[in-house]
Amino acid sequence: MFRSISTAVVTAMCMAFSAGLNPARAQDRRVPSSPAELRLSYAPIVQRVQPAVVNVYAAKVVQNRNPLLDDPIFRRFFGVPGQQQEQVQRSLGSGVIVDSSGLVVTNVHVIEGADQVKVSLSDKREFEAEIVLKDPRSDLAVLRLKDSHEKFPALDFTNSDELMVGDVVLAIGNPFGVGQTVTHGIISALARTQVGITDYQFFIQTDAPINPGNSGGALVDMNGRLAGINTAIYSRSGGSQGIGFAIPANMVRVVVASAKSGGKAVKRPWLGAKLQAVTPEIAESLGLRSPTGALVASVVPNGPAAKAGLKSSDLIIGIDGQTVDDPNAFEYRFATRPLGGTAQIDVQRGGKPAKLTVALESAPDAGRNELVVTARSPFQGAKVSTITPAVADELHLDADTEGVVITELGDDSPAAQVGFQKGDIILAVNNQKIGKTGDLEKVAGVSQRIWRITLVRGGQQINVTLGG
Repeated sequence: MFRSISTAVVTAMCMAFSAGLNPARAQDRRVPSSPAELRLSYAPIVQRVQPAVVNVYAAKVVQNRNPLLDDPIFRRFFGVPGQQQEQVQRSLGSGVIVDSSGLVVTNVHVIEGADQVKVSLSDKREFEAEIVLKDPRSDLAVLRLKDSHEKFPALDFTNSDELMVGDVVLAIGNPFGVGQTVTHGIISALARTQVGITDYQFFIQTDAPINPGNSGGALVDMNGRLAGINTAIYSRSGGSQGIGFAIPANMVRVVVASAKSGGKAVKRPWLGAKLQAVTPEIAESLGLRSPTGALVASVVPNGPAAKAGLKSSDLIIGIDGQTVDDPNAFEYRFATRPLGGTAQIDVQRGGKPAKLTVALESAPDAGRNELVVTARSPFQGAKVSTITPAVADELHLDADTEGVVITELGDDSPAAQVGFQKGDIILAVNNQKIGKTGDLEKVAGVSQRIWRITLVRGGQQINVTLGG
């Protein structure tokens, strides 16, 4: 503080001295000519936007088992065998009203596993909320306010593709639970793809201070429109260090549209091709000046890419006139295109440019047949799905992957306790091939002394033997 004051004093003295020597420079500084110039402020934008930004409270009941209850002497004198104590875990975040009917967007990680969700408005009123849709791939969730019979203030979306580095933005949320707070900064970078937060690596970076509790809050432009949903920070201390990330509004728009249509999952276009990054070595072999673009590694037969004429070793460099720097950038831009139309893809093939028209259609999902294994077995409590093209696309698997994949696990389920993980692909059990969920359900229903299981985890095949 003292150092800042001293510096200001010295600066003022130098300016006065300089002005005395050079009257022309004194004209560079002037007193505000009207009261209006003293009132220049972001307040009009904040007053218009703030009522649409809410606080989100999520509560989850968990069972805490005291390890002393395993001691028979302790149980005899102090407790009932198996007695457990309930504890309520609470999380705090922010959200944005995006439809006047009471639709709220927040982050999945804010409400994950919640038994109860409440939303507090800027006027202090509270509403219980139901979860309409969760999209873990983008870390976005849509809530609906319960028992509401009014029109709420809502934010319009901006076109996030038109944002530029240097644009001024405001971040609004509830950091550290202190109450609704507004900070300002600029867009520091666009199309950040190496963040590692969601499946779609394409974020707006801002230096507007964002802290814990801001997750799910609004990043707005100078027109008061929603530019993005604040979702993460880079920090070594846990507080803001001037590097925050927001999910672009164009991705938020897709998730909200799916929720409005009544969908339980977000339907996105499916390319039907596997892409890989261009390394400096690949760029040199292709005669490229820089390692940019998305290289086609393989194409699914009869998929949209194959029907459009895309081939292995093609280099995708643009989509609908927008440059593609890497596979993450392409996946984001392709995923935000509306279903039912087409996209124009610019490729280089053998050093020559070409344009392809790809149909925007969702991946086939017939035969997923999700179920929870209930039979007493190592798989008990696991939610599994047959691998369809849609499942393979969601989990970033090769399109020709076969088997059954674990999609969810209860924390205390037998399947979790024996070591299974979400994403494990079950290929065989006791030498019986597992091609669909019905196969696994059938074999799990037969009592076994020994379970010999073949699975794939992280691309590696593993053979496991478990006792019955």
